[in-house]
Amino acid sequence: MKIHTIGIIMNGVTGRMGTNQHLIRSMVAIIDQGGVQINAEEVIMPEVVLVGRNETKLRKLAERTGIQKWTTNLDSVLDDSKYSVYFDAQTTGRRADAILKAVAKGKHIYCEKPVATETKIALDLYHACEKAGVKHGVVQDKLWLPGLLKLKRLMQNDFFGEILSVKGDFGYWVFEGHSVPAQRPSWNYRKEDDGGIIVDMLCHWRYVLDHLFGAVKGVFCLGATHIPERIDEQGNPYKCTADDAAYATFELEGGIVAQFNSSWTTRVRRDDLLTMQVDGTKGSALVGLRDCWTQTYGNTPKPVWNPDIPNPIDFYNSWSKMPEQETFDNAFKAQWELFLKHIVCDTPFPWNMLEGAKGVQLAEKGLESWAKKTWVTLPDLS
Repeated sequence: MKIHTIGIIMNGVTGRMGTNQHLIRSMVAIIDQGGVQINAEEVIMPEVVLVGRNETKLRKLAERTGIQKWTTNLDSVLDDSKYSVYFDAQTTGRRADAILKAVAKGKHIYCEKPVATETKIALDLYHACEKAGVKHGVVQDKLWLPGLLKLKRLMQNDFFGEILSVKGDFGYWVFEGHSVPAQRPSWNYRKEDDGGIIVDMLCHWRYVLDHLFGAVKGVFCLGATHIPERIDEQGNPYKCTADDAAYATFELEGGIVAQFNSSWTTRVRRDDLLTMQVDGTKGSALVGLRDCWTQTYGNTPKPVWNPDIPNPIDFYNSWSKMPEQETFDNAFKAQWELFLKHIVCDTPFPWNMLEGAKGVQLAEKGLESWAKKTWVTLPDLS
């Protein structure tokens, strides 16, 4: 068996997402399974070094995962030719400078989104990667969720006919911390720390809409800061300066209309933390993170408006749950494996830094729309 060893610098993985999704459920899982299979005779094996600012957290994370190499000195590993890939899961404001350092050292780049705090900076990162000739990618994990993969199968089989609209509902109640501890970090609710749900989630909706339904052409977005005060990790109250809810409408290429509500101040009474309904002329589907329900034209009920009597139709009963036809891996791990194959085998990887810049652009235009209370058109970045 030929083993292609790939050295990976993982910066900022002491945070919740970096630890759970990228390190434990992706890198450690890939190592434990014996690498990424290329063919019957070749595998790709990651060799990881953890990088961060907190020595105590790094040491504990190394003990927990079995990844023995770690450092607080990013420059030292950027100078090490053993490591050819730089991964960044830091807070958004720290990302650009570190990526540019890594690019200057000839490292391939893979990073979390948003890739930058501004579209211009994100585009600069893309052009820097292209000029240096390094390969680059951005995490766009929701494309590999089982629910969305099932939806994609339906689209490939022309289940919907002409797609008319997409309706997304995302979120849950994030506790303020006054009585029940918060389950998200406090920086999410401070604009000065690059927080806010528009910046966070519109990056996701951009790649989901672009890659599944059609390029986003314009947006109207209304944000809100519904909870004015929360409690931080030290138990101190702080003023919330960033949006905790966003109500957005998008126009897509081809005339499809999409609407997404994103909120950290809503209580869930639906099938999942994220649901997305797609309506077409031949049928509709509703997906969650893992499951998918469909309704064909022939199974569509014919309701009549009459609020004076109980509705005789069980609207849930006319939907069918898709059977489990495939086994799906962790979404972050699935994209990591594709990126590693892109590095070693040069297989196509369209989810690059330009796609990341498009996500930043939509978030930026969403904020502009909210500030101006108007529809905003997205310029073409390609």
